[in-house]
Amino acid sequence: MKQYVLETTLMVGVTVFLLDAAPARSATRPPPGFTALFNGKDLAGWWGAETEDPRKYLALPPDEFKKKHDASLDDIRQHWRVEKGELVNDGQGLYLTTDKCYGNFELQVDYRTVPLADSGIYLRGCPQVQIWDSTEKAKFSRGADKGSGGLSNNSPGASGKDPLVRADKTFGEWNHFRIVMAGARVWVWLNRRQTVAGATLENYYDRRLPVPPEGPIQLQTHGGEIRWRNLFIRKIGSDEANRWLRDTDPPGFKSVFDGKDFVGWAGPLDNYQVNDRAILCKPGKGGTI
Repeated sequence: MKQYVLETTLMVGVTVFLLDAAPARSATRPPPGFTALFNGKDLAGWWGAETEDPRKYLALPPDEFKKKHDASLDDIRQHWRVEKGELVNDGQGLYLTTDKCYGNFELQVDYRTVPLADSGIYLRGCPQVQIWDSTEKAKFSRGADKGSGGLSNNSPGASGKDPLVRADKTFGEWNHFRIVMAGARVWVWLNRRQTVAGATLENYYDRRLPVPPEGPIQLQTHGGEIRWRNLFIRKIGSDEANRWLRDTDPPGFKSVFDGKDFVGWAGPLDNYQVNDRAILCKPGKGGTI
């Protein structure tokens, strides 16, 4: 049965940059503060969906959603399996989709894939943090040569579409993602190297709208085997989400006020004060600074 987990998303707010956690943990022992999305034994807690607007299926009446949910499980069992504590997909079928929905979160995931496969991680049901075969020349025009870890379904030229660095490991090795989502913005580290820095994830289904405030995590697959392990998530409260949002200037902008003092400003500064990172005019005072 679908479980709805609502998170309040506040679009105000400086980012706490934490050290990337090491991926060497078991499939069922999450880091402190995290919970496991995968129990290491079976597919409990997951169902199957395609690239489809999550707003539509989340708005279904409970009985209609249950029919859609349960009808997907045969396909999931056909193409997904568990081997030695790892989730394995054969490169086909529906995308593994969490029963629960998430708003603001930190996600840690390990994956290992093969040549000519491509995949990704859908956030709140929206594509996606991309996983490429970065050696596949046929997809260089789509950005595969730049490596994994970008928001590949963002518009051409948009912040985050291409990763900041190419951080993929060679085939046969495990890769580690750390992904933070606060509001509509996303931070990504691949193998401890930052590939996205607070970019807005565009709504692939309707770019006039923001991404949904909550939705499932999906593991996408195309064309070749991919393995997943150590899938851990930590829900982020509104205060922490605000810190992430407040610490990062929007793409193309530069902060002109540091929230502490009036360095870089001129005019009747004595008429103003800084209080809780805001500029306030003193009572009975004024003027243009």
